Amino acid sequence: MSSPEAGPDLVVGLAVAALERAVAAVSDSELAAAALEPAEVALAAARAALAEGLADDIGLADLVRQAGLSGAEAELLAVLIGTEIDERLQRLVVSLTDDRARHHVELWLLPHLLPGATPALAGPGSALVRAGLVRLSPRGAFGRTALVVPPRLLWALCGDTQPDPSLPAGLELVVADVLPSVPARLAGHDAVLVVGPDKVRRRRRALESLGASGVLATAPPTDALGWESLVLEATLADAAVLLETSRPLDDAGRRCVEQATHLRWGISSALPLGLDDLPHRPWREVTADEGTVTAGEWSAVTGQDGLPQGLTAEQLGRMSRALGLTGGDAIEAYRRLTDAGITDLATRVVPRAGWDDLVLDTGRKQRLRDLVDRYRSASVVYGEWGIRPSPSRGLIALFSGASGTGKTLSAEVVAGELGLAMYRLDLSAVVSKYIGETEKNLDALFDAASIGGTLLFFDEADAMFGKRTEVSDAHDRYANVGTSYLLQRLERYDGIVVLATNFEKNIDEAFVRRVHVRLDFQLPAEAERRRLWEYNLAAGMPLTDDIDLDWLVRSLDVSGASIRNIAVDAAFLAAREGTAVSMAHLVQGAAREMHKSSRMITRGMFGDWFAVATAAG
Repeated sequence: MSSPEAGPDLVVGLAVAALERAVAAVSDSELAAAALEPAEVALAAARAALAEGLADDIGLADLVRQAGLSGAEAELLAVLIGTEIDERLQRLVVSLTDDRARHHVELWLLPHLLPGATPALAGPGSALVRAGLVRLSPRGAFGRTALVVPPRLLWALCGDTQPDPSLPAGLELVVADVLPSVPARLAGHDAVLVVGPDKVRRRRRALESLGASGVLATAPPTDALGWESLVLEATLADAAVLLETSRPLDDAGRRCVEQATHLRWGISSALPLGLDDLPHRPWREVTADEGTVTAGEWSAVTGQDGLPQGLTAEQLGRMSRALGLTGGDAIEAYRRLTDAGITDLATRVVPRAGWDDLVLDTGRKQRLRDLVDRYRSASVVYGEWGIRPSPSRGLIALFSGASGTGKTLSAEVVAGELGLAMYRLDLSAVVSKYIGETEKNLDALFDAASIGGTLLFFDEADAMFGKRTEVSDAHDRYANVGTSYLLQRLERYDGIVVLATNFEKNIDEAFVRRVHVRLDFQLPAEAERRRLWEYNLAAGMPLTDDIDLDWLVRSLDVSGASIRNIAVDAAFLAAREGTAVSMAHLVQGAAREMHKSSRMITRGMFGDWFAVATAAG
């Protein structure tokens, strides 16, 4: 709007003239009757002055244009505004009724204020009411209905831009960088339904389709006052309105969209809405693209290379706000996108291990690197090359093998290498005995994980991805339905899912067929065991000279996790005795590890250390 200082005198002047004319017209005294003629002359002059001021673009002119007001409606608005801001005029209004509570202009007074005016000038169908500039406040009899100017409008005329508190939280004015060359408004499209998966791209498409320099993007208000306030806010901002929702509007919302014809309206939804769900306007449906961020957009926000796979424009916008929290660390800001609600269903694992911490043979380690490379190359294959993902861009890996062979550590290395957050599924939080609850929890899990860069790790995957069975009762039927639902939800996930199991044969074949990377983890051979012993004994612990590494490697055919357990147990034994870690401590630790896994402690395995082992076990 133009500066409100451009014409307040004309507004108040018209209000003064109109009220003085009303006092003269309503009064029965001879003095008032004598004053009627000069009052009408003064009113005519004030009306002419206001018309001239509006033509010269005084501050009220923008509002009149934006609301589509007629000349008579503009005059009445000026009178109402002038009455609100000048207490002397409110006393004049009170003098007409001798009721201090009736200090607003009422319908019965309109013909006396402005000759030719009728109640319809401020009725529910008038531009004043439809634009939210005037609110009707019934007070019993029809003629006593008060015409109230919203405080937000008066504050705006004073230069205050603070939005009305009755507006939905999160309302945002989105401004176009460049105005569209061919505004859709000129083609007759004042109402568009924008459909697409990404909110930011939908907003941009709405700006283009509505031919607007700005849109007020908001969730639909929840009551009639909120809708009135939204219309007024859009009128003041000279902006279109974009309602972001996937549900049909309520009755108040439908009426508001249908009646506020001076505004351009858009509905933004991830999915198409039915024809019957739309208010009666000439809608046009447009589609926004998928919203995948380009390398240029990523670099412009973060100043860095290395665009994460599948990052959407909406996520990039949220990430930019998180950069301050992370000290400019783009990868950490990317991880923070994951909805906090995921922690109710999964446990976060902070990736700390790297490739050097992973002791695998060359072939298996290369398969893991291939998995990382496939995830990184998805933007090229599915984006630049245009290969259609089927059914999603997601990547599913199956890690099978005995406990302690490196499945969890490998997932951690992959997550760390890709800069992803890693969450281990909590089966007790997801699986429910109540029908439908497990599916609901899975939806919440995948939806939350989809918001940011996340690797979902299903430990003991056979517990959830088990084979479907022949149906013999309702329990079997429900279990099969749950497995089928999980299969469908897994297919729609665009991130990385790692399934880890000790019993691959128990996993349903339908899941196995959808696995992109399959890796079998086995107990380490002697070469790997040597590296594992060297790694775990080189952690800063003091060692005696009797450590026989060759014996440990040759005699103890155990997993990497067991080797670590043995080394840690030996360290505690030595710390308790106040000595360095000796071979005897390691043998005792090995015996305890065998005992935990119910393995026999034999002379053939421990040889000369058999007595020490049996004493410890």
